Amino acid sequence: MSTYSLERVCAIHDLSGFGRASLTVAIPILSTMGFQVCPLPTAVLSSQTSGVSDFSFCDLTSEMPRFLAHWLKLKLKFASTYSGFLGNPSQVEHAAFCIHNLLADSGLAFVDPVLGDNGLLDPTQTTEMVEAQRYLVHQADIIAPNLTEAAFLLKANYEQNLPLNILKDELQALANMGPKIVIITSAPANDQNLCAVVAYDKVAKKFYRLQNKHYPVFYPGTGDTFSSCLVGCFLQKDDLPTALKRAIEFVSYGIEITYAANTPQVEGVLLEKTLHLLHKHPIDILVNEI
Repeated sequence: MSTYSLERVCAIHDLSGFGRASLTVAIPILSTMGFQVCPLPTAVLSSQTSGVSDFSFCDLTSEMPRFLAHWLKLKLKFASTYSGFLGNPSQVEHAAFCIHNLLADSGLAFVDPVLGDNGLLDPTQTTEMVEAQRYLVHQADIIAPNLTEAAFLLKANYEQNLPLNILKDELQALANMGPKIVIITSAPANDQNLCAVVAYDKVAKKFYRLQNKHYPVFYPGTGDTFSSCLVGCFLQKDDLPTALKRAIEFVSYGIEITYAANTPQVEGVLLEKTLHLLHKHPIDILVNEI
C-alpha cells in the first residue's frame, strides 16, 4: 500500500496563546493551503505583545537544537523553511542550520526578518539581532521585510515617504544580499488612501507595486498573515504577481471584516472568517511593473 504525505513547512516562529499572530496564523493558513506545518517554536507567550502588558514569555532557545537533532534522526525534509520572530542571535543560527540541513533540494527558504516598525526596533530586538538577521537574509530565497526592517538591514535611514527610485534601489540592494525575490511591505503609495507592497524579482529583473485600500487601524499579526499566505502561494507554484495578489486580497478582506465587526485590535484579524478565501482565485487587483 502506498503512503500519502503532504509537503512540509518548518515554521520558525513564537507561539502566542492569545491574539492571532505568528504560529496561530501560520498553522491554519498553511494547513488550509494543503501543507503540513511543523513548528519550530522560538518562544511561548501568553499573548501577542502589541498593546498588551504583563504577558508571560518562555524562551525556547535551548530546545530548538533538540528539535532539529530529532528531526535529523527522523530524516525529515521540508519543502520550505519559514522564519519569523527570532529572539536572539542563537535562534538565527538554528534557523540557518535548518535551511542548510533540513530543506529539501529545490526547497524554499523564506525569511520574514522581524525587527521593528515605524522606524523603531521592537523592544525584544537589538543591534546584534539586526546583524544576525542580515546573515539570515544571505541564506534566503525570498524575504519580506517591512519598510523599517528594510532600512535596518541596509543600514539606511528610515523614511516613510521614499520616492519610487529609492525604493527600487533598496529592493535591488536587498536582492544583492542573496535572495532571489524581495518584497517590502508598508511601502509608500501614490495616494494617502492607499497602502502599498513593492517587490523585485532578481532573476526576471522586474519590479512590481501593488496598491490597495488603507484602513485607519492596526491589527497585530497582519504581517505574519501576509507572509504565511505568500509561502503557501509560492509552494503552490504561483508566480510573484499572482502570489502578491492572493496574499493582499486575503489580508485586506480580513482587515475589512474585522474593522466592520469592531473587535478589539489586540485580538488581530478575524482569521476564522477568512480561511475560505484561500481556495479562491485572486480578484482583479492590479499589480503594476514599476
